Amino acid sequence: MATCIVTGGSRGIGAAIVKAFAKRGDRVFFLYEKEHEAARQVSAETGATAICCDVADGKAVEAAFQSIGHIDILVCNAGIWRGGLIHQMPPEDWDRLFDVNVKGIYHCVKAAMPAFLQTHQGCIINISSMWGQVGASYESAYSATKGAVIALTKALAKELGPSGIRVNAISPGVILTDMCAGYEGETLDALCEETPVGRNGTVEDIAQAALYLAEAPFVTGQILGVNGGFII
Repeated sequence: MATCIVTGGSRGIGAAIVKAFAKRGDRVFFLYEKEHEAARQVSAETGATAICCDVADGKAVEAAFQSIGHIDILVCNAGIWRGGLIHQMPPEDWDRLFDVNVKGIYHCVKAAMPAFLQTHQGCIINISSMWGQVGASYESAYSATKGAVIALTKALAKELGPSGIRVNAISPGVILTDMCAGYEGETLDALCEETPVGRNGTVEDIAQAALYLAEAPFVTGQILGVNGGFII
């Protein structure tokens, strides 16, 4: 039985990952910021322990990880989205995107290192986006953060590999989550048509990819695209 921490675990992709690891019998903790009722529901359904914590707050992250102790798997899923033309984006929105999507990973990896180094093993899975690979118009800031996640993943794989720690990332395509709630049906249908497998993704697709990376001992430094072939 492994001990797994999932950030942003109260809804969407994060909740699906919590459920997948709990189902296989792992000891699961998940961090969330504001979705108290959703967190309670995930905890009740899975037996996972919910911890209210903003990953952009380094001291809060450190306290949360210290309360958990031993860690085998860290899934850095917490992320936010802001759209808009770059010249119209307020600086505070830009900063908040990077504080959560990139610096949040820094805080969590740093907090997990004592436990990983004690056992000389560990698995880190970061959640990026296909827009971090190819960029998206009207999503320049979001794309920049997810591109940074990809670069950070590759660098950490080289840095931490000698210590027995694997680092990989999942790069989701169009996944049917709350982020897609504002899309019209015609838009989602058009995205389906652009996807070779003929459908948009589900949160379970991402959870299955996370399980694979957790169980692949010779895989590190990889960016696993889970996008149905939308980008190749």
